[in-house]
Amino acid sequence: MRSDAVKTGIDKAPARSLLRADGLDDEDFGKPFIGIANSWNDIVPGHIHLNEIVEAVREGIIEAGGRPFVFGVPAVCDGIAMGHKGMRYSLISREVISDCCEVMVEGHALDGWVGVSNCDKVTPGMLMAMGRMNVPGLIVTGGAMEVGKDGDRPLDLQSVFEAIGAYSAGTMTESDVRRIECSACPGRGSCSGLFTANTMACLTETLGLSLTGCATCLADDVRKLSIARATGRRIVELVKADVKPRDIVSRESFRNAIRVDMAIGGSTNTALHLPAISKDFGCPVTLDDFDEISRVTPHITSLRPGGPYSIKDLDNAGGIPAVLQILKGSLSDVPTGNGRSIAEIAAEGKVMDRNVLRSGSEAFHQQGGIAVLKGNLAPEGSVVKQSAVSPAMMRFSGKAKVFDCEKDAADAIMAGRIVPGDVVVIRYEGPKGAPGMPEMLSPTSLIVGRGLGDSVALITDGRFSGASRGGAIGHVSPEAYAGGPIAALKDGDVIDIDIPARKLDVRLSEAEIADRLSKARRVERPVSGVQKKYRMLVSSGADGAYMG
Repeated sequence: MRSDAVKTGIDKAPARSLLRADGLDDEDFGKPFIGIANSWNDIVPGHIHLNEIVEAVREGIIEAGGRPFVFGVPAVCDGIAMGHKGMRYSLISREVISDCCEVMVEGHALDGWVGVSNCDKVTPGMLMAMGRMNVPGLIVTGGAMEVGKDGDRPLDLQSVFEAIGAYSAGTMTESDVRRIECSACPGRGSCSGLFTANTMACLTETLGLSLTGCATCLADDVRKLSIARATGRRIVELVKADVKPRDIVSRESFRNAIRVDMAIGGSTNTALHLPAISKDFGCPVTLDDFDEISRVTPHITSLRPGGPYSIKDLDNAGGIPAVLQILKGSLSDVPTGNGRSIAEIAAEGKVMDRNVLRSGSEAFHQQGGIAVLKGNLAPEGSVVKQSAVSPAMMRFSGKAKVFDCEKDAADAIMAGRIVPGDVVVIRYEGPKGAPGMPEMLSPTSLIVGRGLGDSVALITDGRFSGASRGGAIGHVSPEAYAGGPIAALKDGDVIDIDIPARKLDVRLSEAEIADRLSKARRVERPVSGVQKKYRMLVSSGADGAYMG
């Protein structure tokens, strides 16, 4: 076992002495050492209950004959970080979390580990570490919260952001906003729609690195602790059988995950996370895989933010096994950490609600959730959650109103300076430029809340929350800071968006763009610490904003 490096032989007496201080005895030194990466904190609602899940994982490890060790990793709540400098740390935290897991697992020669995760960057960060280290591992995601209610109207975090837009437009009172604020997030768990946290939970289960049923089981569902306990038992079995993550996950596994992502209409952030994770597994996927698969994969459910349903509805309809059952003819049969193949899980899946989960012929849309747009504004690519775009915005031309930071754009929207026919351009918010590629849920929600969702588009070299909807195009690459064409835009330039044709263009010649770029003055934001390191090392959004 790997842990023999700290527990076997006379020369390991010092390490054993320190481990005895942790409460270990002679019997423990014969057991597999299993780490539990715990992202618990009492800031993030999706994480406040994770200690209970960790305890269930511990019990399962002990039952199976392992010795558990718990260590902590950070987590950023994107909703709390949104709209201020804290959001510049959100995507950066993915790399920090990945490094934390690697440091603890490798530093202590653990035989295997379980990541107890939930929110947006924690799950991807743990998966990156899993691929990089290739030490037996599994993930338990903490589950979604219940749906909020305003009378009979369902609410979630997106509702609060859009309420602010409605207030600024004069269609909602301050007391209305407060009522929604107090009702939208009713308790622990990740936000209740198919935002980034829940999307990544679904894709982790598809990759075979969470046990079946984990992704859509809500935080307060008693099954969650049973799944956690079973995960603890299963990781010991994987260690004893020497089954590693790269034995489970292949390029075909990632393409299956992309197909599920397209079918359920997941967050555009997956176009950052899956490419980055796949690099650490040694089998890269790219935006081209996303676009290829999206064109031929029907969108079979309609979850928030683009539709009426929640993660709870998806779970009641059969969860990821039911999704796999519908897609089974187009999936590669690959192994999973359950000890069963994807084909076996798909065969056992049952669709319990045909309103929530539809067959391909009755799909909500005939193409998948994400479209990749290219053109003279995004030579390397950009992404849009097309399943959350109204028909009126699928093809759109408008005049640019250009902002060099998110706050200036949000202020203009709030002040009523954005009108139908505008394309809001927010630049210098990319991986290097921000740095950290902040999410833009505030401006997209303000646009929708002010009733402009069918008449105003937004493009950015930053990214969007999984809760964003409308004609919002992100990850425009190359970013402005790297000299991308978006840096050449001026107020009044006409921008053409054609999502069905996968095009994003400005009505300027290549010579005009080149001339403007030669004269453009790059926006510089002073950075230090982790932001400085990130700016130096990070790749473009089209490459997954990957450091490595």
